[in-house]
Amino acid sequence: MEDMLKKELATSVLKNTGRGGGGCVNQGVAYETDQGLVFVKMNSNSGARKMFDGEFASLVALHTADEVRVPKPIKVLTNPEGGALLVMEYLDMRSLSSHSAALGQQLARLHQQNAGIGQRMLKEQQSVHKNSDLNYVDKFGFDVETCCGYLPQSNAWTDSWVQFYAQKIEEQIQMLESEYRDKGARELWSQILPSLSKLFDGLDIQPALLHGDLWGGNVGQLSDRPVIFDPCSFYGHAEFDLGICNMFGGFNSAFFKNYFKVLPKQPGYETRLQLYLLFHNLNHWNHFGSTYRGSSMGILKHLVKELKKS
Repeated sequence: MEDMLKKELATSVLKNTGRGGGGCVNQGVAYETDQGLVFVKMNSNSGARKMFDGEFASLVALHTADEVRVPKPIKVLTNPEGGALLVMEYLDMRSLSSHSAALGQQLARLHQQNAGIGQRMLKEQQSVHKNSDLNYVDKFGFDVETCCGYLPQSNAWTDSWVQFYAQKIEEQIQMLESEYRDKGARELWSQILPSLSKLFDGLDIQPALLHGDLWGGNVGQLSDRPVIFDPCSFYGHAEFDLGICNMFGGFNSAFFKNYFKVLPKQPGYETRLQLYLLFHNLNHWNHFGSTYRGSSMGILKHLVKELKKS
């Protein structure tokens, strides 16, 4: 593997620094090269190439947006020993602390960036001085499949956010039915789906570039700024990113306060937060088993009650 890495990275030096990391899905190692330090994520499973291709595309999109710092992606490689590798810039990070407020502001600016481009394009349609560099995304989805954890998300471009998000939940429930033969989530979701659009009444939802899996383990900081990593991006409702922010902690009040200074809460936010927590609880149920059944069913029951009130 290391011989292949040296060739693909065109480096005469490839020295394992002993620094690395990993989680429940991937492992990683930092290497010294002719061009500086790189971080190599590794996964030996057959679906690793698709997973890393999606993460690479996500990092490219976030790096291009240039609102929140991410590791610069370098290459995705098929590992001759099995699976795949994702090579990116190495960043010497520590846990998020002093830059929480900055992350809130920067994330909100990321979420409003595409809508801002749309507004500028609308103005330029009435002007003789047009900027051809503007590129507004007017649908929900992404150019490639991405994986939240190791499970793929189709991300097919869709005109309606409600339709796109309903399909995300549908994919999760189909996996539950296939793997666990559990019909409980389906029974409750079938009561929610016909009225799902009520949770978005009065909102003008424009596609926002999202991180997609923004829990506390996927954020950190450098000496001067926050960093986000391990994305599974798509264009969706900005509030979706805040769902998992509220699931495991790691984000303090300064983060949320400064996020909402830029993008204020909209009516019905608390109920929609539960809707977005639902995806991640179902996804964790599919990854880790019935430990997450209770929380998933609890959210579904809560949403059924809320929609009956409306």
